[in-house]
Amino acid sequence: MPVKYFLFSLLAVVIWVGNTIVSKLAAGAIAPGTIAFERWFIAFVILTPMVARDGWRHRKTVAAYLPKLVVLGLLGMAACQGLGYYAAGFTSATNMAIILSLVPLLTLMLSALFLGDRPSGLTMFGGLLSLSGILVVLAQGDPGRLLSQGVGRGDAMMLVAVLAYAGYGILLRRWAIPLATWTSIYVQIGAAVVLLLPGYLLSSPSAFSLPNAAMVLYAAIPGSILAPFVWMSAVKHLGAARTAIFMNLIPILTALVAAVFLGEALHIYHLVGGGMTIAGIILVQRKPVGRKPRAKAVAVE
Repeated sequence: MPVKYFLFSLLAVVIWVGNTIVSKLAAGAIAPGTIAFERWFIAFVILTPMVARDGWRHRKTVAAYLPKLVVLGLLGMAACQGLGYYAAGFTSATNMAIILSLVPLLTLMLSALFLGDRPSGLTMFGGLLSLSGILVVLAQGDPGRLLSQGVGRGDAMMLVAVLAYAGYGILLRRWAIPLATWTSIYVQIGAAVVLLLPGYLLSSPSAFSLPNAAMVLYAAIPGSILAPFVWMSAVKHLGAARTAIFMNLIPILTALVAAVFLGEALHIYHLVGGGMTIAGIILVQRKPVGRKPRAKAVAVE
């Protein structure tokens, strides 16, 4: 197997880690509604000369599946990644990444609920271990704190965001829309742009500066175009299960980068809870003997 596809997987993960850091840096500098809209608008404009012709050629199929494509755009782009920008104002990049690592687990859980995929005993144990790890992080190592104060606003937003993205992955499998991958993504991005427009118009103006422009462009080009491309290429050549393992690097790398560049403190509950979450996800992703993997790996950021 060519080494480049393993490097593609790693590149996608590094870009998503950077995207989480950008989300945190943008908090307070760019209104969440502004960066969420501008990110997808720029990506839509860049993809138009490459994809619009195929979309027009298959316009009847697009029209027939438009309601489903709009729902996918709502869940995968507008809700999931838009909520991430709002969450960044209330929680740390480390917490965001650890919660984001729940996507494969939630995808498997929704697969069991809506697609009839029966989880193995190992999968169930791994799921419980991961959820326990998330609770450790959310409670900051103190269960009494979670009971008395509840989940923080930013962490709650991230939980909704990852649930939306897990739903996105399930609907992608269930609906199997007969369009080329990039054509489908292009229409979904177009739907997300429309859905995010009201939030953009209602947002307070953000001052233009080179750092702000760089953050928006990073989210729009590497985050929205390059990462999905290299990730899908890796999935095609390595398989969903092998590629999904690289997702486990996201919380680890994010915590390290956030500690160096954002000055975020790495507490013991991050190490314990994050370790439990990653260990659980690894168990969930293990292929039981004699059974085929059912849930596909999906791009997360």
